Amino acid sequence: MNYLHDGLVQLGFEKGEFYGIKTTELSLLEKKLDSYIKALQEYNAKFDLINTDQYDQIVIKHILDSLSGAEKVARLASEIAAASGVEPEALNLADIGSGAGLPGIPLAAAFPDLNFTLVERMTKRCSFLNHCASLLELNRVSVEENQAERLEQKRFDLCVFRAFRPLEKKMTHVLRRILKDGGKLAAYKAKAEKIKEEMEALGSNMPSYTVESLTVPFLTENSEEEERQRNLVIIEK
Repeated sequence: MNYLHDGLVQLGFEKGEFYGIKTTELSLLEKKLDSYIKALQEYNAKFDLINTDQYDQIVIKHILDSLSGAEKVARLASEIAAASGVEPEALNLADIGSGAGLPGIPLAAAFPDLNFTLVERMTKRCSFLNHCASLLELNRVSVEENQAERLEQKRFDLCVFRAFRPLEKKMTHVLRRILKDGGKLAAYKAKAEKIKEEMEALGSNMPSYTVESLTVPFLTENSEEEERQRNLVIIEK
């Protein structure tokens, strides 16, 4: 089985667009993602990027997991652009704490017309991210060596993050502060129960948010297993 091809098809990438935002042609997207996976395998030990070197496991647990939110990210970008009176191509999106480039690089590969900034605090990982952006010809991707706490206020329209810090008071404040008015955060999270605990712990500081379930091909089919749950937490400015 070709998990990469079949997973991209299951996620709807054959359609060529989500909410009016163009996606990369399927065969080209596969080629770019294959190059990215091989780069992860090559540099993983040196840069401590991900928890597996096995190709199909990278496809399922990292690439398809990152792209499971692609349609929802496109919807959010479309909504923010419409409310701001601009085209989605004018928006500034960010992957905060990008690490190995997840979910930022798969999303940027999928949406060639959107601007992505990959924010990562570790120099060696920034080097890897720049290498991947060049390798995959992601012309609208920039890499910034920085911490979330030091980012300029009201800079981004939409921020995504995955396997980042818990949504505690200080970090939620920091992340909302770097959003423009009307911007949104989209946090890739696992268990719905854990999300509820994190948000309730914010108390009076809890922002308006919604939780939308994600389907990761070959991973979340058995929704009875909690460890296989995937959700996107969408937080308003």
